[in-house]
Amino acid sequence: MESLSGIAFFVQAAETRSFSEAGRNLGVSSSAVGKSVSRLEERLGVRLFHRSTRSITLTAEGALFLERCRRILCEVEAAELELSETLQAPRGRLRISLPLVGMLVMPALTAFMHRYPAIELDVDISDRLVDVIEEGFDVVMRTGEPSDSRLMSRPLGNYRLQLVASPDYLARRGMPEVPADLAQHACLQHKFPSTGKFEPWPLKRDEKVPAWTLPATMACNTSAALMDVAMAGLGIACLPDFMVRQAIMRGELVTVLDAYIEHQGTFRLLWPSSKHLAPKLRVFIDFMVDAFSAGNNMAREEIRN
Repeated sequence: MESLSGIAFFVQAAETRSFSEAGRNLGVSSSAVGKSVSRLEERLGVRLFHRSTRSITLTAEGALFLERCRRILCEVEAAELELSETLQAPRGRLRISLPLVGMLVMPALTAFMHRYPAIELDVDISDRLVDVIEEGFDVVMRTGEPSDSRLMSRPLGNYRLQLVASPDYLARRGMPEVPADLAQHACLQHKFPSTGKFEPWPLKRDEKVPAWTLPATMACNTSAALMDVAMAGLGIACLPDFMVRQAIMRGELVTVLDAYIEHQGTFRLLWPSSKHLAPKLRVFIDFMVDAFSAGNNMAREEIRN
């Protein structure tokens, strides 16, 4: 503790360039600051300050030591804050961004609100690829592999894309047997809001078959709308399995070209990198991971039954 006190005195003196000013800020005398710094210099075996009757300036060794000391004091402050917050119930506002997959997210979100009523949620629901740090989000849920080194991540679970159509549509237009057959079908395509590009369908292509273009009978930037149109018998859509699972079980949708689909995606939570995680964010991450794990287990049971 004496070493930490000496470091705090040294940092304050270095930042104010004055023992007397540092003493006023710390509530001690200027001589106490000077003696503490002298003991620190003696212990380290280096001179940290050039002293004159009017001012003090850092030596080269002092400037190097200052950066280390600042980090040490920040770590101590973070540790004290983390320890004090463990004694308090998580609270405060949490700004989150979620994709347009309400049937997957909302049950977990409402359960979280029941569990932690002191946490206020500010929710942005969109397929838009947000900038987590620049737009001030605490945490976002997205698919794919993280590419921003400024972010931490934690996987929630896996999903697969499936091609689906209504039995009525397939009775009228026929069941496609190979991917090339889709060129003669009504294809309902998802368009990325941020780029306007179509999301590729994860189909195995036969190199012996001439290249063909996937039609775009409808293009939309929300998956929920594509599912509604597919269920209305107007085409084939490429949608995540968790979204269409219930409709398939009810017989409202049928999967198409299963043997030609190559896909597995991952849902992740992403948040700004920090050694200190606020309690409200920590409990949200843990809760969502547990909720998605339970949901995946229930889905597997439904499929087996």
